[in-house]
Amino acid sequence: MPFNSPPITPTRDDTLSLRLRQRIDGKTKPRGSLGRLESLAQQIGMIRRTLAPTLSAPVVYVFAADHGVANEGVSAYPQDVTWQMVENFLAGGAAINVLARQQGVRLQVVDAGVKHDFGVRDGLLNRKIRAASGNLASEPAMTLVECAQALQAGVDLMAQEDSIVVGFGEMGIANTTPAAALMHRFTGLAVAECVGAGTGLDAAGVRHKVSVIERAVRLHAAASVPLQALAALGGLEIAMMAGAMLGAASRRKVLLIDGFIATAALLAASRFDVNVLDYCVFCHQSQERGHARLLQILGGEPLLALGLRLGEGTGCVLAWPLVQAAAAFLCEMASFEGAGVSDQA
Repeated sequence: MPFNSPPITPTRDDTLSLRLRQRIDGKTKPRGSLGRLESLAQQIGMIRRTLAPTLSAPVVYVFAADHGVANEGVSAYPQDVTWQMVENFLAGGAAINVLARQQGVRLQVVDAGVKHDFGVRDGLLNRKIRAASGNLASEPAMTLVECAQALQAGVDLMAQEDSIVVGFGEMGIANTTPAAALMHRFTGLAVAECVGAGTGLDAAGVRHKVSVIERAVRLHAAASVPLQALAALGGLEIAMMAGAMLGAASRRKVLLIDGFIATAALLAASRFDVNVLDYCVFCHQSQERGHARLLQILGGEPLLALGLRLGEGTGCVLAWPLVQAAAAFLCEMASFEGAGVSDQA
């Protein structure tokens, strides 16, 4: 089954861009004094195609799956932690639950391929393609059909989602390994530049992880086009998240991008359609080695740098008040003319 990426319209519109710039500059403040909020307001206006964008409360999707490469000892935690953390999400006890409640953000957990049977559960969408990916160091993580199914499942999720603002998070023990492998394959950077400590590996553990990924990329050297590379080196939650990003952008949603794994999923999505990047707000720069370089490659300017490396969509929720503030000042702040305040000479 082939995957046909949904059409994404570039946000570029020179006339609207100029009108937004004039509106922002006309607010009762020195030009540029709201800094990063001004470029963010401009981006939101371009995404929503309006001078006065209103944003509803966001939803954060947490895509969960297991990875066969965990058997190579590339994580500090056992694979069972994936399903245990999904249970924690459903019980409301994880960091993302606490932060989402604080900010009034809706949470949606998606089982893309966890090696566990959860049954029918409130708050859990069962989109399981298979129970864990294959070990990418010895076989493809997914077949081409499975990868296309995961991508399409993500697109379909966004077709059913009413929220204008969608955050993207994940959970999957060992998933920094496929994320780093994809970063290497799609950017050409050395594997060592893409690999970090993940859940807390020591220096020897990081070196081992590099060797596992180097073995994987040699094995799958012929997997060069996006679908082949994602199938060979990716993961079920990464592929489904990439599809959801493409689907959300095709529907003119504001995409909140979390940390390293979510950004690697976006990198993969951008290889199917680069226009997805127009719709992305990069919420933070994580501590994971490679994330800063990946943001640079994608042209992302993160809103926060808090030393986070948790995932789960936590960075999306923490950045949401800034996104909300950017839209609010654009819509509600008085202009010099309207307030009777003298503008600069």
